[in-house]
Amino acid sequence: MSDRIEPGGTIGIFGGGQLGRMLAEAARDMGYRTHVYCPEDNCPASQAADRHTAAPYDDPAALGAFAGTIDGATCEFENVPAAALETVGAAVPIRPDAEALSIGQDRAREKEFFERLGAETAPWRPVHRIEDLKRAVGEIGLPSILKTSRLGYDGKGQARIDSSGGAAAAWEAIGGRRLPEGAMRPFAIVERFVEFTCEISVIAARGLDGDIRCFEPVRNVHRNHILYTTTAPAGVPEAVAHAATGIAARAADALDLVGLLAVEMFVTGDGRVLVNEMAPRPHNSGHWTIDACETSQYRQLVRAVCGLPLGDPARRHDAVMTNILGEDMHLVPGYEADPEARLYMYGKAEARPGRKMGHVTRLTAKT
Repeated sequence: MSDRIEPGGTIGIFGGGQLGRMLAEAARDMGYRTHVYCPEDNCPASQAADRHTAAPYDDPAALGAFAGTIDGATCEFENVPAAALETVGAAVPIRPDAEALSIGQDRAREKEFFERLGAETAPWRPVHRIEDLKRAVGEIGLPSILKTSRLGYDGKGQARIDSSGGAAAAWEAIGGRRLPEGAMRPFAIVERFVEFTCEISVIAARGLDGDIRCFEPVRNVHRNHILYTTTAPAGVPEAVAHAATGIAARAADALDLVGLLAVEMFVTGDGRVLVNEMAPRPHNSGHWTIDACETSQYRQLVRAVCGLPLGDPARRHDAVMTNILGEDMHLVPGYEADPEARLYMYGKAEARPGRKMGHVTRLTAKT
């Protein structure tokens, strides 16, 4: 097939969450159809897509049938099994490709990747077993954060270590005692807790032609490890913004990525920028771009996946995006009554504490 997917073509989306929902909405507005592959019935993305395959990621027949209906595919979350990507990738292009996604699935590989890139991270060590953890804590110091290498998000799979005696409890808290013997890749990483002044992120887009366009850095505030607010612009010194944007652009280029790459970073009191983690997909900290930028992150991803020229990511307004979590649902009527509030609900049936149910964005004049 041609590298370019013309309007009227169908984009496959692995994953059924709210990122997939907003991607499907952007694709529809640009004249494309979407087919969501997600094991869950009535997932948020399926409510906005043209088709939905509700089948496991390890179902070769369903994956093959899915591949036969689409012209290209992308992921709205990075933890899609490699075998599923290989099955569909044999028939249609997947953008970003499986290599970029595999690095994004593994915190140890992320750290190694950014070190090769010359970007600074917090001091860290790979951890295969409890003995490694105890030794690593002695080397990098306390407090430290123990994180599973894979499948961790919104604070899941993490435990803080404040004393040398706390290593065993942290190891058990993340499931280390259930680790099978002989694992080749690190089960976890441990990193020194960073004293930072703020957390920022940059979303870089890279097109099929190698063109890179970055959304400007934004400032993120977390509540119980879950993103709560994103503020654009980030309000950091120009040198910090330049360094952060450069890291994201270099990473996208080094990955030969086609699509989006979000890079989360810490800014220290002395102006250093430390990479925390990356996600080769749309990102929660990019919701504000829907209302405040010339081209949203979702339209930009459609452009990259379809081989179109990238759009202009310039900010038209200042913006504050606030996540609506399950415990915040009582605030929704107020947002609905506020003409200044741009409200997005994700169509999730059950509100649970910590579950992202929607978001609201408020715009002000560009500064």
